[in-house]
Amino acid sequence: MTLQLNIKKTLITAMLSLFALSTYAQFSPPGLGKAKNASWFAFGIKQSLDTLRKKESTTYIGIGRKSTPDDSDPFNKMGLLVLNQEFSNKFLKNWQYSFGLSYRRQNEYESTAPYETADPAIKQEFRIYGRYAYLTGTDKLKWKTTIRQEYRKFFNPDFTKSSEDYQLRTRFKTQLNIDLGTQKLHHIIGSAEALFSTSKRNQPVNEWTKFEYKESRFSLFYSLTPKEIPFTFDVGYGYNLIGKGSNKVDVNILALGVTWSNPFSN
Repeated sequence: MTLQLNIKKTLITAMLSLFALSTYAQFSPPGLGKAKNASWFAFGIKQSLDTLRKKESTTYIGIGRKSTPDDSDPFNKMGLLVLNQEFSNKFLKNWQYSFGLSYRRQNEYESTAPYETADPAIKQEFRIYGRYAYLTGTDKLKWKTTIRQEYRKFFNPDFTKSSEDYQLRTRFKTQLNIDLGTQKLHHIIGSAEALFSTSKRNQPVNEWTKFEYKESRFSLFYSLTPKEIPFTFDVGYGYNLIGKGSNKVDVNILALGVTWSNPFSN
């Protein structure tokens, strides 16, 4: 237990150091709710939309699984299905904007043991978001800082209103990419992100919640882009710290992402 806590503290310290300094791991693990451990796999296609490669389309599908709060199996229960489409434009040397649409289908479970399927069992989400990013760095180091604003609309499995009607969420993230060689094949990518939100609720009362800090997300990835094939492979670890004070919960996430670059280019 002491060794596990020391490892967590070391990882958090490393990520906070990146934050102080401060793409790029394309499909960082999302929040998967309360659990002990979780896993995330994503496959995506990144397509340049102009000859200068300043405008891009990124499409991906992701699947997350998780343990219960009492076990350690990161593949135990289905957690989340994500379909995401994003368009980005690097309109100035150091500036980029993006906008995206997302559908998410999250499995819900009871909060007490044995953590059976909840009623309703599924929360559906449709998300619209926009993001501004500032990019800087050298040949070896790339630093990206973003602010992202989201509108999230929730539904039950039959598309009736969920207890949480919709949410406005603001995300601040910084990310550092370190090139490990001269051929730009191997990278280490670290990120730190803080999330704040307010929600319009239908139950137990019809009201807005307070706009406040909700969670933090940290990740550390190794990224490989072989010259022989148009794919990038990202393998890494995510740490999700949910809540604050005595109510906080932490989740460890194993992550794998595969990106296919420009499959439709001549």
